[in-house]
Amino acid sequence: MKLSQTSGVPIYQQIAEAFRTDILSGKMKQGEYLPSIRGLAKELKISVITTMKAYELLEEEGLVTAMQGKGFQVNTQDNEMLREQQMRRVENSINDAIKAARNAGIEDEELREIFDTMLSIKE
Repeated sequence: MKLSQTSGVPIYQQIAEAFRTDILSGKMKQGEYLPSIRGLAKELKISVITTMKAYELLEEEGLVTAMQGKGFQVNTQDNEMLREQQMRRVENSINDAIKAARNAGIEDEELREIFDTMLSIKE
């Protein structure tokens, strides 16, 4: 897991995003445990509190459950719910792009061209 001190995104959010991506993509499976809070904090050389905050965020989102004495376990993922969560993330990103375009004075037609160009680029 790579963390950036200069990205402007809090460390706990970067950790949560990395696990969220792994869970939603199926890389982490139902019943699998996240690394221990202390172990991850030590590995990443960060505070236990920061790690705990990331795990609690994932729990609030329903992606993991705290298991007494065992740690945080990945929950069963409802495919429809996952799609909705991913759709919400896409919508938020598009809204951010629209706001940035408005601030830059980019007209709607030019923004559509940019979007179409980005869609046509193969990764």
